[in-house]
Amino acid sequence: MMFNRMALATGLAALAMIAAPLGAEPSGGRAKVGRAAPPFTLTTFAKEKVTLDNLRGKVVVLNFWATWCGPCRAEMPMMDRFHRVHRKDGFEIFAIATEDSVPTYLLRRYLKDASMRLATKMAGKGYGTIGNSVPTSYVIDRAGVVRYAKAGAFDEAEFEAIILPLLKEAPPAV
Repeated sequence: MMFNRMALATGLAALAMIAAPLGAEPSGGRAKVGRAAPPFTLTTFAKEKVTLDNLRGKVVVLNFWATWCGPCRAEMPMMDRFHRVHRKDGFEIFAIATEDSVPTYLLRRYLKDASMRLATKMAGKGYGTIGNSVPTSYVIDRAGVVRYAKAGAFDEAEFEAIILPLLKEAPPAV
């Protein structure tokens, strides 16, 4: 893919700032960059229960969004395309709807053809919007460490600059 040099440099600089130290310590309940991700359980639209432990060895994005949020809807097609290409590499995205104003059955139209999974509930402390902003995303590496947290939408170059290096990391030994 062609990258704008400035966007690539910005993404690489951001990546350098988020590199987690080896042996990251537990975060004490809040999702913090460089620390072990707090445990969670997601309930997907398909009523599947997914825990952080189930995702060990994968790179995971938790994306908090709202149906009324224009930037949320703008970034989702890009993230879904990326997921379609890289899910075979151990990549997962969960789109977690934040508002209760839309009945769960109506959410299907927003992601009806998406390869990433829609989560209708999340149990666990430490996640949610940053400063009440949507979209908010958390990136968790293969070892279960929060490597990035962002309030605001991703552009394609930034998303690739953050996720691709994490996909190249070896899964942790079992």
